[in-house]
Amino acid sequence: MAAIYVVAAAVTCFKLLLIPSYRSTDFEVHRNWLAITHSLPIRQWYTDKTSEWTLDYPPLFAWMEFFLSQIAKHFDPEMLRVKNLNYASDATILFQRLTVIVTDFMYLFAAKKFCDVCVKKTKGKESASSNIYQNPSLIMAVLLMANFGLLIVDHIHFQYNGVLMGIFILSIVCIYQNKFIQSALWFSILLNMKHIYLYVAPVYFVYLLRCYCYNPNKQGSKFSISSFSPLRLIYLGMIVLTVFGISFGPFIYMGQLSQVLSRLFPFKRGLCHAYWAPNVWALYNIADKAASIIGTKLKLLSSIAVEEASMTGGLVQEFSHTVLPSIKPIYTVILTLIAMLPALIHLFLNPQKGGQGFVRCLVLCGFASFLFGWHVHEKAILIIIIPLTLLILEKREDGRLYLFLSTIGFYSLFPLLFTQFETPIKIVLLILHCLYSFSSLSNIYRSPSSILPVVSWYESLYLLGIIPLELYNSFIHHVLKLNITLPFIPLLLTSVYCSIGVLYAWLRFYSTTLKSSTHKTKTS
Repeated sequence: MAAIYVVAAAVTCFKLLLIPSYRSTDFEVHRNWLAITHSLPIRQWYTDKTSEWTLDYPPLFAWMEFFLSQIAKHFDPEMLRVKNLNYASDATILFQRLTVIVTDFMYLFAAKKFCDVCVKKTKGKESASSNIYQNPSLIMAVLLMANFGLLIVDHIHFQYNGVLMGIFILSIVCIYQNKFIQSALWFSILLNMKHIYLYVAPVYFVYLLRCYCYNPNKQGSKFSISSFSPLRLIYLGMIVLTVFGISFGPFIYMGQLSQVLSRLFPFKRGLCHAYWAPNVWALYNIADKAASIIGTKLKLLSSIAVEEASMTGGLVQEFSHTVLPSIKPIYTVILTLIAMLPALIHLFLNPQKGGQGFVRCLVLCGFASFLFGWHVHEKAILIIIIPLTLLILEKREDGRLYLFLSTIGFYSLFPLLFTQFETPIKIVLLILHCLYSFSSLSNIYRSPSSILPVVSWYESLYLLGIIPLELYNSFIHHVLKLNITLPFIPLLLTSVYCSIGVLYAWLRFYSTTLKSSTHKTKTS
C-alpha cells in the first residue's frame, strides 16, 4: 500500500526537523561509546572509566557503536577521542542525529511488515480506502510509525529505541507466522543489544516451549507431556546459545564476563531513577513521604532522620525510606515475578490464541516489570505501549485501553523535555496524537460517548485532568516562584498522577485477558 510509504516518508522528514532540538546527557553517553569502541581495544570496552558514562549495554549494541564509529570518523574524528568529554561539534550532532534516523528504518520496516502480515484484511470501502482515519492498516501504521514516545525519546532526548523496537516487532511478526526459530533468533539478538527486554523473555520461553517443543504438529491441541520434542528444545537452545556465544564469547575468553555483567546489572543504583517512573514505587515513595511529614508534625519522628532519608530530589543512589520498609532489589524481583505468573500460566494453557495471546502476555509482563521493577526508567513505558498498539484493532476494549494508557503514558514522558523551547513541541505532539488516535479509533469502534470517544466517562475525566496538571507544572508553579524552593513538585505530581492511571490500566487489562480464557469478552 503506497499510503504507508507516504506515512513513513512524512515521519522521517519530521525527524529531520528535530535535529537542532534539545539533547540530553544520553547524547554524550552514546558519543562516548562511539569513542570507546573505536579507540580502545575490546578488552577495555567494559573497564574504561574515563567518563562517568561507562558502557553498560550488551556487546551486540557495543558492536553497533563500533560499526557506526567507522562512519563517524569521516564526519569528525575528534568525536572519537575518549578524552574529548562532552564534545558536541556541529558535525558530531548531525552524525549522531542521522544515525538514529537511519537505524529507525528497521522500525519502519517492522511496522509495515506487521501491517501487511498481521492486520486482518476485511472487505469493504474502509479496507480499500487510503484515508488514514478509516483504513485499519493505515491507522495501525500511523500509530506505530508516528509514535509520540519514540519521537521525543529518540529524536529529541536522544536514544536508539527505534531500531530495538523494530527487532522486537519482527520477532512478534514471526510468532504470528508460526516461524518460531526466526522469532527466537530475532529476540536473542534483541536481548544482546539491550537487556531491558529480559523482562519479557519469560513470555518467549513459555510460548515457544508450549507451541514449538510441545504439540509440534498440533498447535493448540490438548496438552500432553508425551508430545514433548527434546530435539526441538535442543534446536531452539542452539539458536539462543549461538547468539549469546557470539555476543559474550570474546569477553568470556578474556575472563571479563563478571565485569560485563556488573555493568549491565548495577543494583547499587537506587530503587527509582532520577525521574520517578509512574509506577508502584512512586506511590510507595509519596506514601512514605506523607507518613514522614505527619510523623514529624505529631513529633513521632525526628526531623533529622526525615531529612537524611529524603527522596524528593530524585537522586539515584541507595537510600532508606523513613516510615515504610525500605525496598531491596530482591523484593522487586519477587513482586515482578508474582505479577507475571498468572499471565504466563494463562499463555501456556491457551496456546490456541496464537500471536494475539502472545502479545497480550507481552503487554502484561511489560506492565509487571514497569510497575514493580528496580530502578525503572520512565522510558520503559514504551515496552508496554508499543505492543499494546498491535492489539488496537482486535476488539474495542483493547482500543479503549490503548487510548487511555498511551495518553497518560506519553504525558509521563514530559519531564524528559524540560527546556522552554521543547515545551510547545511536546504539548503539540501529544495533542496531535490524541486527536488522531481518538478520532481514528472512534471510526472503528463507533459508539456514543458523553465526553471522549471510546473511553468511559470516568476515564475521560481522568485524562482531562492532565490539562490542569500541565498548566500548574508549566506556568503556575513558576508564577508562584516555587521552582526555587520546591523544584521537585511538578515531577512528583506528574509521577503520582500518572502512576494511578498506569496501575488502573494494568488491572483492567489483566482482568480482560484472564476473562477471555473462560468466555468471549463482549464489547461494551
